[in-house]
Amino acid sequence: MKHTLENKFLQVSINHRGAEISSIISKKTEQEYIWQADSAIWGSSAPVLFPIIGALKNNNYTYKDNTYTVPKHGFIRHNVSLEILEKTDTLVTLGYKSSEETLKLYPFEFEFSITYSLEGTKLSIQHSVKNNGNETMLFSLGAHPAFNCPLNEGEHYSDYFIEFDQEETDVTHELNLTGLTNGGTHPVLFNTKQLNLTPHIFDNDALIFKNLKSRTATLKNVKNTQEIRVQFDDFNYLGIWAKSNAPFVCIEPWLGITDAENGSGKFEDKEGLLTLESDTTFKAAYSIEVSE
Repeated sequence: MKHTLENKFLQVSINHRGAEISSIISKKTEQEYIWQADSAIWGSSAPVLFPIIGALKNNNYTYKDNTYTVPKHGFIRHNVSLEILEKTDTLVTLGYKSSEETLKLYPFEFEFSITYSLEGTKLSIQHSVKNNGNETMLFSLGAHPAFNCPLNEGEHYSDYFIEFDQEETDVTHELNLTGLTNGGTHPVLFNTKQLNLTPHIFDNDALIFKNLKSRTATLKNVKNTQEIRVQFDDFNYLGIWAKSNAPFVCIEPWLGITDAENGSGKFEDKEGLLTLESDTTFKAAYSIEVSE
């Protein structure tokens, strides 16, 4: 099942499975901006990441002397048990609550919801997490939208670049073959607003930035004025990724990060975790805006 949001500018589709953006189409040009989840290359479009981001060391973690496991990127991704909490022509809210089954994987009681709202040429995505338990809740939260790149026939991946709203100097944090940070870094940005895309830029997996000043990243190209602008004021990590030599790019706002290969395995030691007191709610939003 898909949920369609529509106004005079855009038609947006949200998969009920995983609450995942599956399409953003311009009504003026019929341009599709979202990667269409070709399973031969990468079978997702925009996974929702909760309560972890990335992988776990040894595929598990410990908390208060108990051992748990959660799938890579958490259990909203691919989930078919979401509830429709609100639906209009331009808005949908999908929700998920903890249960006996989730408590076997993740020992916290919660309510999670995600709201997609369409206004003009902008799609806003609001996440809400409520702690329904009696103890402090630990979690990560992130987004993983994938955009077609190149967008048009006759264009090349190397025609495209990501422009930040401020000049940046930062390194990427390297990943090992199992998707864990290995402690290594290498420079990527040198007093520049621009990250040029090349077919092999992601041969060693994602670029992971922890120290960006910018809170917008815009996919642009040298051939025309088409843009996809991702604004992520509430997120302090940014991943940029694609399968090597694949025709898409992900711009991923994160609150948290994958495990480290030298990590303790204790959940409370996991880098970037958010803490939420009992009976309180956390909210974080990002947006995607397109221009012709």
